[in-house]
Amino acid sequence: MVEIDASDIIAAFDVDAQNCFTPLCPGELPVPEGHSIVGALNAQAELAHWRVGSKDAHPESAIWVASEHCPQLTPIKGQANSDMYWNLHAVPGTRGFELLEGLPAVMDYDFFVWKGVEPDLHPYGACYHDLADTRSTGVIEFLRDRHTDTVLVGGLALDFCVKVTVLQLLNAGFRVIVNLSATRSLTEETERQAMAAMRDAGAEFINSLDELVFSSDPAKEA
Repeated sequence: MVEIDASDIIAAFDVDAQNCFTPLCPGELPVPEGHSIVGALNAQAELAHWRVGSKDAHPESAIWVASEHCPQLTPIKGQANSDMYWNLHAVPGTRGFELLEGLPAVMDYDFFVWKGVEPDLHPYGACYHDLADTRSTGVIEFLRDRHTDTVLVGGLALDFCVKVTVLQLLNAGFRVIVNLSATRSLTEETERQAMAAMRDAGAEFINSLDELVFSSDPAKEA
């Protein structure tokens, strides 16, 4: 069980919950069962004061698009903000770009991030546009301005964009709880590695929202 003070300000973060990361778009970056997280994302948002989200938004001309000569996951050399080749995904105007059916419209979120728009940018985390974490997307500032204490995180995929977003939020000083029912991973091996990295940085994990306990702090009531 994970305890949260009832007076804490909570945000729910839907990281890249897009069709391109599900079996609905098998030619992009399908995450097994990625399309099954909608209910869990919506449920965690019911507990939150703010709901924020992000999308990959990539041009067809991106320099990191995999090819026969540069297969997916091959490292890219000499680029500051694209570290490896990937299948083309999340192109605006395509089905893969869209949020999973059942999630709110983008403009119904309290704050939303589009990332990777430039051809040479392929960030993973939703808090910064660059891999060095120097160009803020504004979501950290949004959460701080609203005195957020705790962020419940889900989305796709746990072992890449969710992991990096969690690490960025932790580094910014938020308490971060990863809702495992609201996320999925590409592989079991990378999931184990990602969870170890997040846990070492201070992230907490729940298998479902049933493991959250809300309690009052007597010191705050005094």
